[in-house]
Amino acid sequence: MPKPKSSPSRRKSKPAAQPRSRFRHRLLVSLIKIGVVTTFIWSLIGAGYYAWATHFDLKTIHEMNERSVIFDHEGKYYSRLAGENREVVPFDKVSNYFINALISREDTRFYQHHGVDPIGVARAIFRNLFMGGFREGASTITQQLARNSFPLGGKNLHRKLIEAALAFRIETELSKEEILEGYVNRIYFGSGTYGIEAASQTYFGKPASKLNLQESAALAGLIRSPNRFSPLNNPEGCIRERNTVLGRMLYLGLITNLEYEDAIASPLVAMPTTKTSPEQNWAMDAILRELDLVLESGQMGGGGLKIYTTIDGPLQSAAEKALQTRLLQVEAQPGYPHKPMADFASAILDREKSAPYLQSAAIALDNKTGGIRAIVGGRDYDKSKFHRAIYGKRQAGSVVKPFVYACAFEAGMSPDEPISDDRIQAGDIPQKYGAYDPSNSDNTYRGIQSAGEGLIDSRNTMSVRVGMRAGLDRVADKVALAGLAEKPPRSPSICLGTFETSLKDLTAAYTAFATGGVKLQPYLIDRVIDDSGAVLYKSTRGRLPILQPAAAQATAALLEKVVERGTASHAHEYGLTGYGAGKTGTTNNFLDAWFVGFDSHLTCGVWVGFDKPRPIRPGGYGGALALPIWVDIIEAAKRSN
Repeated sequence: MPKPKSSPSRRKSKPAAQPRSRFRHRLLVSLIKIGVVTTFIWSLIGAGYYAWATHFDLKTIHEMNERSVIFDHEGKYYSRLAGENREVVPFDKVSNYFINALISREDTRFYQHHGVDPIGVARAIFRNLFMGGFREGASTITQQLARNSFPLGGKNLHRKLIEAALAFRIETELSKEEILEGYVNRIYFGSGTYGIEAASQTYFGKPASKLNLQESAALAGLIRSPNRFSPLNNPEGCIRERNTVLGRMLYLGLITNLEYEDAIASPLVAMPTTKTSPEQNWAMDAILRELDLVLESGQMGGGGLKIYTTIDGPLQSAAEKALQTRLLQVEAQPGYPHKPMADFASAILDREKSAPYLQSAAIALDNKTGGIRAIVGGRDYDKSKFHRAIYGKRQAGSVVKPFVYACAFEAGMSPDEPISDDRIQAGDIPQKYGAYDPSNSDNTYRGIQSAGEGLIDSRNTMSVRVGMRAGLDRVADKVALAGLAEKPPRSPSICLGTFETSLKDLTAAYTAFATGGVKLQPYLIDRVIDDSGAVLYKSTRGRLPILQPAAAQATAALLEKVVERGTASHAHEYGLTGYGAGKTGTTNNFLDAWFVGFDSHLTCGVWVGFDKPRPIRPGGYGGALALPIWVDIIEAAKRSN
């Protein structure tokens, strides 16, 4: 029987997926190896960069050059010294609104990452790849702080790696608040301002602690392009950036809908007239000179000083304007015999070089303290920086006469005592002084007058006789005590001011008539405080009794009459309102014109003349040339109080 055929056996073929499975396995293994190797390599690189990052001194983050700020007599900002316009403030002196606005704008995950934000990096890569170009960076606030604090090089991979390693180290060793404090004090806000405090003062006239929501958002919006979006240069652009920041704050839940709506509807109120550069005027020149005297070498270099001065900013500006305006009027008068300042517009003058045109100087002192409220050393600080109020030495002339009369009053003479106004006769002056025969300015002689009239009308012959009555040695000693001259002449000519003095010294001496006999030492620097709060200098406010009170008061009463009906009687025509007292002065041939006087608040002195003495003009008396400037300054002071 034939054997039945067995059915053909089915061949078992290899699964088709087997080769692919092995390939994937090998690929996975290779990728893992590559990943391990790459991770190992990057770990080595990261470790190397971190080791490099440990060589940076993190103290540098909080070591910033600060501006030294100058404050006026009311403690308000006046100017600053040269250097970076920055004032470092602690974290708790910055508005919370600004901190939240900053984080919303620059680093929304600031409190979640550790220096480098992987999510932020991934987001930036995605957006840059799919949107084309470089549209979004991934630097955290900590990374920005690292590159702003240390020289890390240009824009390349090496810079980014050391920046990331340094940011990681910063986060390890500093708190988030310390990082933010360093950042907000370092960043540039445009208009020459560094740090949030300087920016807040510059743009909004307030400390950083007082910034409101919309102001904070506006400043946060400046950071990426401070000059482009400055509220001073581009208000519309600044508002757009502000609104963008406000929108981010709303999205992140940092402000409510109501706060957002109120802030976005608020107008941008910046301070377009704020000056960010240091003042360059006569007051600043004098302040710097005095700082050199009161501070030790090296104390200025580090910055961060708070310098409280006695200057009245508006009065300083008014005094400078008064000189310019009144001297232009003098030059415009018919018959003025010299070239006006305008003819020398293109002249280049050295710092200490004399100017070829008519000049003037003025100084105003507070009657209670001696603090200098205004000081002007010439007509144009940019063209000639010689400080005539401090260093100009000219003959005093008739402005010395009040001290002559005060000496006589101390010696027992009464203002009502009769004194001859006739020409000096033989025997009136001892022979040891030689012949001396001064004339009166109007070439008239009035016979017997009360002594006080000699001062009110500035009679030369009477003043010499009064000086002889007082005693020339007494007068010379008084002039020296008052600080007018170290070695004044001990001869009859001293009674008519034939010695040189400075406007500053002369005006300081006149404070004795305003105070009842006490000369006040002029000063500009009240106190200087360093960045740690230590007092480096404090003014002693010097006071020196130089006149007996009764003599000072009697002389002051006569000086009031000088303004009422004497040689300064035109003061009210020039605009003086209320009380004023003082003395005119004119030297021979109209070389110098003076007026020094006081009201109830200020003692002010004014000089007019040429740097190289020459006659100003016929009739160039102190009452015609210096008095109008004095009136302008005194009246400006009343408006600023």
